[in-house]
Order: sequence, then structure tokens, then C-alpha cells
Amino acid sequence: MRIQLLGPVRAWREGVELAMGSGRRTAVFSVLALAANRAVSREQLIAAVWGGEPPDSATGNVYTYVSALRKTLEPGRRQWATGQFLTSGGGSYRLRLPREAIDAHRFEELREESRRHRADNDRPAELSTLVQALRLWRGEALHGVPGPYAEAQRRRLTELHVTTAQRHAGLLIELGRHDEAIAELRRLVELYPLHENLNSLLMSALHGTGRRVEALTAYGRLSSLTRQRTGGKPGSAIRALHSRIASDGRPAPVRSGPRPTAPVFVGRGAELRLLRKAVAQVRAGRGGGIWLQGTPGMGKSALLSAALAGDASAGCRIGWGAGDELARHIPLGALRECLESAFADQDQDQDQSLAEEFRTAAGSARTGANIDAEQRAVAAIGRAAAAGPLILVLDDLERVDDATLRVWAALHRLTGDVPLLLIGAGQPVTADSRLAALRAGHPHEIRLRELGPAEAVTLIRTVALEPPEPQVLRELLADAGGSPYYLRQLAASSSRGSTAPGGLPAETTAAVAARLEPFTEETRQVLRAVAFLDASHTTAGAPAGCTIDEVAAVTGRPAEELLRALAPARRAGVLPETGPRLALRHRIVGRVLHQVTPASLRVMLHRSFAEKIAAAGGPPERVVTQLLAGPVPLDGWPSRWLDEHVEDLGARAPGLAVAVLRRARAQYTIEHDTRVALTAWLARLLFRSNRNAVAEADWVAVRTEDAALAAEMRWIVAAAHGRREQFRPKPPAGG
Repeated sequence: MRIQLLGPVRAWREGVELAMGSGRRTAVFSVLALAANRAVSREQLIAAVWGGEPPDSATGNVYTYVSALRKTLEPGRRQWATGQFLTSGGGSYRLRLPREAIDAHRFEELREESRRHRADNDRPAELSTLVQALRLWRGEALHGVPGPYAEAQRRRLTELHVTTAQRHAGLLIELGRHDEAIAELRRLVELYPLHENLNSLLMSALHGTGRRVEALTAYGRLSSLTRQRTGGKPGSAIRALHSRIASDGRPAPVRSGPRPTAPVFVGRGAELRLLRKAVAQVRAGRGGGIWLQGTPGMGKSALLSAALAGDASAGCRIGWGAGDELARHIPLGALRECLESAFADQDQDQDQSLAEEFRTAAGSARTGANIDAEQRAVAAIGRAAAAGPLILVLDDLERVDDATLRVWAALHRLTGDVPLLLIGAGQPVTADSRLAALRAGHPHEIRLRELGPAEAVTLIRTVALEPPEPQVLRELLADAGGSPYYLRQLAASSSRGSTAPGGLPAETTAAVAARLEPFTEETRQVLRAVAFLDASHTTAGAPAGCTIDEVAAVTGRPAEELLRALAPARRAGVLPETGPRLALRHRIVGRVLHQVTPASLRVMLHRSFAEKIAAAGGPPERVVTQLLAGPVPLDGWPSRWLDEHVEDLGARAPGLAVAVLRRARAQYTIEHDTRVALTAWLARLLFRSNRNAVAEADWVAVRTEDAALAAEMRWIVAAAHGRREQFRPKPPAGG
């Protein structure tokens, strides 16, 4: 048997091609082939083929498709005989085939082999392996196969194909085979004209071989296409490469690293309609302003890209700019970038004249003539908008310079007279923010919050490499907490094998690290303490969150100092903006901060935190949460503390009490008398909650020297047996 998925789906048995049948039957076959030798449930097949709203007939259709596939794969098999290739059991199906018989699996194996050659610095062997991998492709992966799973796999495999071809071209350049590399890159750029890394590699290869004009022409094509199809401009990295090539004749560095996958856009229907309505109004000659707020990862950029893409903004000039640490020190720098991108591909003399006028004003602002320069900047943009619909988008507004903020505010006063749409995006505005005064100038305000459960499920099923099992899906939703950023990262890595310390996918750990990287080391350390104190992600039944006083107790630092350190995390949405309790808004952040800490250090920290909370007079359930999260050995101080506080703990948090007492009973290193006393409390709590306490009570009764305690435990044993008899089914009358 041989199966082709990297192109139109086809299958051969003993050299004879098999008829795959209808599109949905092929979709079922594709799911089974991509999950070869693994069980795929009927529910997974339904979700893969029809998505979240399958028809009532879906279950019957799957049965019909599988039955037809069995006949196709093994036409001579008797009806009730066990299949050789396609088997079933327990409501699931399995396609049994060697992985090398399926081209998609063989492709990924060859990619892994090429990585090993790369690690060994064996470039010729790596190149040979990549050539074998690329020869497996026969067109678009899963071509024409319907269903959300096939679409997600198509995107994934296409990205792997592009990344592999990109590395292949980079190797050709490294080995001095420039003409072959350029020919390959031209072919790839024709297939993926907006792929910036392929264009960068082609530009660098052309420039490196002295073909500077061709390199600049390649950028011109990319810039024009980007504006036509997205309304934006190429990314900063390729713009910088273009500037270097345009300004001198030195060979530019060749980069062949993978380009990050573009985020998937799901949901936000009301917000999308509001933005598109504003775009339609500016096309009709009416200006306006929109304020788009959201913490990092809420999908501001994805929403804007979806709203401004395609025909919705046809006829509008669109400028994109963003603030950063450099922009904060350059008067009108972010706004200049925004305006220049709007006119980048415009040949009209008037547009170029206005762009030059703004550049002159921005230059004056840098020399200190701010007021006059800002007025001239506003006038230039006003005349540009009067000449035709103009949309300006400024992202990360909280990181732009003060002159840009003043001009942005002044521009809002023009939107009633000219077709100028201003879209400002950034983090949520607080009363003491530099942006607070700008809010009045934006007629419409959009606040992006976490996705709802239905939208989150749709995003996961769109991005995941395969439909997640129900339990996995629940865990992904709980970890991400509705954040589109974490939903994408968790869904994409849920079925990959690479792991970081703690068993988490390496991609997930990297995603969290990227979100925390902008903070200072001080802020990250305090967040780690919050993650350890909020052990709800490690201990069932543990209270979520912690207080600033608890953080102060375990770190030994004043509360005021800790609040200052945590302020950036509040603004960035890592912690709630207000409220007395500190709880990480997205559980995955706490899991990563906790689990990447070495196990021995985790135990030590949890024991230390438990002791410090106890010394500060904290609630016993908070102490026990730390003891259970480690897991901390209970001999020594923990068992003595538990013996002293177990009655209070049992009244306040019986579930946690039972959990920690079960662990105490199993630890033989605890002093005998203490262990007996704790096990007696375990028997009491189990009996009170109508659970079986016979084994625990009997164990104490035969070991204690306290006659009263032994009598109490025997009574619990007898009462437990009596309770069991009470609820035993009665035999039928006369039986």
C-alpha cells in the first residue's frame, strides 16, 4: 500500500491505484492516514469533516464512508473478517500502515533526518535529504479535500514545505550554487508572492551575486502586492534589507530562517463589523476615529488585518505605523512611518509632495521647533486626506512620542471635514495613562477581551494539527483562558512531541517566555512567586490566587515595592487590573513559571513558602496548598504543624485536609504517634463525608495506645459497616 497526501489524495495497492470516492470519504481517509496506527474516534472524524455543527446524519455517514473504504482497500475481505489495513473497535478506527508508506509522514521523517545532519554540520548530507523530502510533493497538500481538519493540515504542511524549500535554497547558496538557488527561489516566490522570508532570501541572493537592480525590483513587486492585497506594507526586516541594498553595493546577509505563521482570525464579529463600517464610510467620503484597546495577545493586529484586507478597503490609501522604544525618542517618527507606508507605492506627484512636506515637518520637530512643525504635519495629512480616502493605523500608541500623540489628537478634529479614518490601537487606557486625553477624540471605542468558549473552541479546532480529545480540549481552554495568543500556541503544539522541562511543549514554554520577556527580571521574579502561591494549577481544590501580603511574607519585601514591580504585568494583562487578589489571568503562564523550575527547587520553595505563610498566621488551607503542590515531604516541621492545625483545616477545607492526610498516612518517616493522630483525623473526615473510612479507622485502632481513641475508631468501623448494611439492596419479598 502507498498513499499520497502531498498533492491530490491518491492510494495504490500493489501498483494499482484505488478509487477514493467522494470528497467527504476522502476527508475521512485523510484523517486516518495522517493519524496512521493511532485510534481515531468517531467523534473526532465528525469534527474533522464537518466542524462544530455536523448534520444529524454525520454518524451514519462516517459509518458508510468507513465501510466503503474497507471495500476499496481490501476488496477480497469477507464481511465479518478482521481487516488488515482498516480496523475498528470501541467506537474508533485505525489505519494500520508503515509510516513510510504515507508520503506526508515520510516527508516529516526526512525533515528530522536533515536536522540531524545539520547538527552534525554535514551540509552535503543535509542537502541530499532535503532534496528527497521535496521530491515527494505533487502539488498542494490534500488538494480539494473538504473539512476544517483538512484545511488546517493543508496550512501546516504548506508551511513545512515552504520552510523546507527555503532551507534547501539557503544551503545551495552556502555551497556556492547561487544560480540554482535563485532559480528555485524565483519559482517559490511565484507560488508564494507575499512570503517575506522567500523574498528576502531571493533579494539577498541576487544582491550577493552583484544583481542589485534585480534585487530592488523583487522588493518593488512585493511592496506593490502587499499594498494591493492587505493595504499594508512589507515588514520592518525586509524594509531594512531593501534600504541596505538601495544605499550601497555591499552584499547583504543571506537569511533562511523560518517566518512565523500568520495568526488565525476567529470571532470578533461585532468588532469586525464596526471596523468595516468605518472603512465603508471613509470610502464614501466621511472620516472618523476608532480606539482599539486590548492587552497583548488579544488579537488587535489580526482584527485590523481582517477588517482592512481585500476589497473592503479598495480605493483607500492605508498607512501602518507602530510605536516602540526607539519611536518614543523620535518626534513624529511613528507617524512618519505610517504616512510613508500609505504613499509607498503612489506615483502621484501630489502624494509625494505631501509626503515630503510631512518629512520636512518631522525633521523640524526633531530640531526643537515643535509647535510649528506639528501644525505643518497636521496640515499635510489633512491635504492628503482631502485628495482621497486615507486610513492611518497606529499600533502600540502607548509607545509613541508625545509629538505624535499631539498631532494624532489634532487630526481627529479634521475627520469631520475630510475622508480620514484614524485607528489607534494599544493597551487599555488607565486614568493616569499618557493616552487618557485621546479617548475623547475617538467616537468609537473597541475593547478586545478574551474569546468566549464557543469562539475559543473554533480557534483550537482551526489551528490544531488534529482534533483534540474532549479532555485535552478542556485542558487547552482552561490553560489559555480565552487568550487568542495562547489558544493558537497551545492548539498548534498540542500534538507535537517536543517538550521542555515539566512536560510542557517547548513551543508553549517559548510562547509564554516571549510574553514575559519585556518585563524586568524583578517583575518576572515576583510573578514566579505569584505562580507558586497560586497553586490552583497544581492542586485540585486549592483556592485560586494569592494576596499581596502573602507575596510579601514569602519574599520578605514590602508590599509597596511588590506592587510597583507588578504594575507592568497588570497593564499588560498578565494580572487583573484591579482587585485584592493576585491571580495570573491565563493558567498556562502559572504552569510554565512553575514547571520550568527544577523539581528539587520547586519542593524547596513550596516548603519554604508553607513555613513562611504559617509563621505569618496565614489560613491553614494556604499552608496545605503549598505542601501539596511540591510535593513536599511531610516529615519534620510539616507533620508537627499539621497535627496542631488539622482540626481547623478539616472545618475550613475538608477536601484539602483529606488529600494531605492521605499523603501523611503513606509517609513512614513521620513520627509514629503523629502519624497515628493524623490518620485518625483522616478517618473522621472520611466518615463525616459519607466515604469509606473502615481501613483508616481499623489501622488506628490496632496501633494506638490511647483507649479512648481506639474506642472511637472501632465505633467508626462499626458505624461504617452499619451504614453499608442500611443501603444494601433488600432481597425481593418471599425470596
